[in-house]
Amino acid sequence: MTETDSWKRDLDPATADEVEQIVDAFALPGNGGIDIGVVVAAGRRLDYLYAKGQLLVREQYLGRVLEILREPNEADLERDEPYRVRRVIAGVVLVTLGRTPEGEQRSVPEALSEIAARLGEGIATPNHVLTVSGNTGGCPATEPQEVYDDIEPYPSVCRDNGGSGVLIYMADTGLVAQAASHSWLAGVTGDTDPGDGTQPIPAYTAHGTFVAGVTRCVAPAADIIVTNAFAIAGSTLESDLVPRLVAALGLGVDIFHLTIAAPSRADLPLMAFEAWLRLLRQYKGVACVVAAGNSGSRRPSWPAAFSEVVSVGALAGDWRSRASFSNFGGWVDVYAPGRDLVNAYTTGTYECHVTPYKGQERHFYGMAKWSGTSFSTPVVTGLIAARMSRTGENGKEAAAALLAKARSQAIPGVGAILLPRCGDNDVPTHPGECCRRHQHCPHAS
Repeated sequence: MTETDSWKRDLDPATADEVEQIVDAFALPGNGGIDIGVVVAAGRRLDYLYAKGQLLVREQYLGRVLEILREPNEADLERDEPYRVRRVIAGVVLVTLGRTPEGEQRSVPEALSEIAARLGEGIATPNHVLTVSGNTGGCPATEPQEVYDDIEPYPSVCRDNGGSGVLIYMADTGLVAQAASHSWLAGVTGDTDPGDGTQPIPAYTAHGTFVAGVTRCVAPAADIIVTNAFAIAGSTLESDLVPRLVAALGLGVDIFHLTIAAPSRADLPLMAFEAWLRLLRQYKGVACVVAAGNSGSRRPSWPAAFSEVVSVGALAGDWRSRASFSNFGGWVDVYAPGRDLVNAYTTGTYECHVTPYKGQERHFYGMAKWSGTSFSTPVVTGLIAARMSRTGENGKEAAAALLAKARSQAIPGVGAILLPRCGDNDVPTHPGECCRRHQHCPHAS
């Protein structure tokens, strides 16, 4: 694996297109003018993305790390350059590296290798980019696809009170104003999607709206807050997301829903997110549901690979096999439908930016068809919320019960599965599956 400035050539074309969107967006002055490093793995695959010149360090080792890197000590930094050390969460600090005697930015991979040689792996990590971006291992596997005007959502809206009294916090891209025109999104709140009303439609616009729509179709009475956590090309830095999640703990949330994914350096856990999960344990009964990502790989994706979260992969359109894009492996807890779902989007013209459709225009009228673990995950979140309101269980209890059910109906070669259902109805909201189970199904030919 190599750190490279030639990643456009070294990555496969579709991944390079996605990475270019992210790198260019972070570099904009309004987004902080941050340089993003790209590390490429064998086979023209992305290894990981990170903020150049920044490290996350375990606070108890900060003094040793500064010494190894020949940086000023902590007291001198606090006095002379306080901006170079910032606490992200209790136990984890963000360190901005100094420059070499030649005036060049210190290399993050080289600094990490030096630290690991002296202290071992896991004492310091990159400040990883976490993203909803599809071909970087994130959560939509495709760009949004056109559908007919006035089409119904798929899976369809449950006609019950599922999710009543349950509060879901979604870290995503916010809500488009047009969401209010869809009856199943009535009452959903959150930050404004930064692309709302912009023409042409920017990439990742309405991602949070679509995700909230899928959840509301399964749990129509759930209270949902959709935050604009991933406003930079559907991405953010670990150091920026974690403080936001810490603040959200004060909202009385029942379910945290995160539709982001990222590969990490050496497949090590995300340091700051791990500290947040330790904090979350103090909030009894709160579930955390995370998308598995879309690399089509067994390689762990974070934060889905943490044992404390419910990680969700995607089923193909037949709801009986794994989607080709879905990550998989023992760290994925359950699979749910994630291919060709239809739900709320924005209105306008979208220009594709990913090979082989790059430059193609698509026209939208408030709805879209989309694929990815971004959209299988809200199916599971909705099922958890619906079960909570139906049984009185807390989030963790409802999630555990549903995972037990998912394992009981596991598909060989795929894994545990959950299908969208309404209330106590045991018939999935998918005509084909309905017909396989019931001989006299009205959808049968």
